[in-house]
Amino acid sequence: MGVWAVLLIYLSQVDLGRVQAQEQGGALMSWTLWRSEEQLSGARNRDPRSADSRSLSVNSTKLLEGTQKYYRWEGYGPADRRTEELWVNLSASQVRIHGILSNAHRQAARVALSFDFPFYGHSIRQVIIATGGFIFMGEVIHQMLTATQYVAPLMANFDPSFSSNSTVRYSDNGNLFVVQWDKVRLKDRESEGAFTFQTVLHRNGTIVFNYRKIPILVEKMNSTDHPVKVGLSDAFLATGITQNTIYEYHRVEIETANIVNGSAVEIVPLPTCSQHTTCDLCMTSNATTGCGWCNTVQRCSDGIDRHRQEWIEFNCPEESKGRCEDYNPVSEETTASHLESSPTAPTTKAARLQDHPSTTDEDDAPGNSGISENTAIIAGVVAALVVVVALTLLAVYYINTHPTVAPPFYLMQRRTNNYWPSMKFRNQGCQSSYAEVELGSHEKEGFIEAEPCF
Repeated sequence: MGVWAVLLIYLSQVDLGRVQAQEQGGALMSWTLWRSEEQLSGARNRDPRSADSRSLSVNSTKLLEGTQKYYRWEGYGPADRRTEELWVNLSASQVRIHGILSNAHRQAARVALSFDFPFYGHSIRQVIIATGGFIFMGEVIHQMLTATQYVAPLMANFDPSFSSNSTVRYSDNGNLFVVQWDKVRLKDRESEGAFTFQTVLHRNGTIVFNYRKIPILVEKMNSTDHPVKVGLSDAFLATGITQNTIYEYHRVEIETANIVNGSAVEIVPLPTCSQHTTCDLCMTSNATTGCGWCNTVQRCSDGIDRHRQEWIEFNCPEESKGRCEDYNPVSEETTASHLESSPTAPTTKAARLQDHPSTTDEDDAPGNSGISENTAIIAGVVAALVVVVALTLLAVYYINTHPTVAPPFYLMQRRTNNYWPSMKFRNQGCQSSYAEVELGSHEKEGFIEAEPCF
């Protein structure tokens, strides 16, 4: 009965954790991402390698967990020859001008990549291009796309709908995916000039920010109505019954003072644990440190990446302490040789019964009755176990096929709120709210649209 009770409680919590869409409010779910200044300062106090953003130079990064753990980068000025080499000229035969994004404000569109792009070591095959000068790299869509999991050459409140000359265009040749915001202007500041810049995603994971025309200093852009950011960010999702929380575990911030006409930034990925596909590579690679192999999920990790919740739920922190030899199954050849070398004498119950033929004497009737009762008890126990296993498999299948449901949050490893930088989505009005909308069947792509204020 205890097993049944636990199973019923678990299934009820999973069902209660389903995120319901709200038709009028437009909020698909309750999201929280904490990133308070007090917590950031606390993180700096704990990690002496962290740097204050005001003291950064052009060749430094502000990382929230260790210096240059995931990326290293370098900036180039207008006089550097490398700047022109990094710029990608979009030819008419390759480029696609996105008609909706080029005539919209605070909208975003899904675009499939022709190759697997490694982002923080995880393969990305679909991205979301936003009119606000950034690409959303997350797997779960929510309203606050600007908060984290982004590639932002220049995130700001751009409004391509202001002019017919403003376009959002992209190109994919199988090795490069390029997005260019061409002649776009800031909302309510259109007279200050048009911006032209691009980001390039290379097949090997390298990310390039190219700036052709930046009419005003980035530091003078207003972030009241829309965040202003330059850099990268990734996070992991913690699903709960009443709300989902996004923990930003790493961020790269580019110094905005260096974003000028004719400048560029080249961001090169460093090896990560999640790139290793076998236990041997995971445990023996000299390119990475702190990696552990979880045989249950067949994945290598240091425990801090966008699949952290799965890592915790399957008890990978403990399993990853083992050795690769612990996971290697016994080979068939070894099993066969063991059977050949074993004695040939019958060992099965059927063979043993042959030495003692059964009789039909009436004296054996009481014994037969006892055997029948034992058989019935065993059959009942087996049937109960089969039902429990079936229900468990059904629950696992239900969870895997419904990604929006939330397993009990207590399965997550307890950590203090200030371990990862965070910031609440609530009470931010309409500062930068994006929500997914469904279009008609004639549209080939899904779009994200800004929601109205209520």
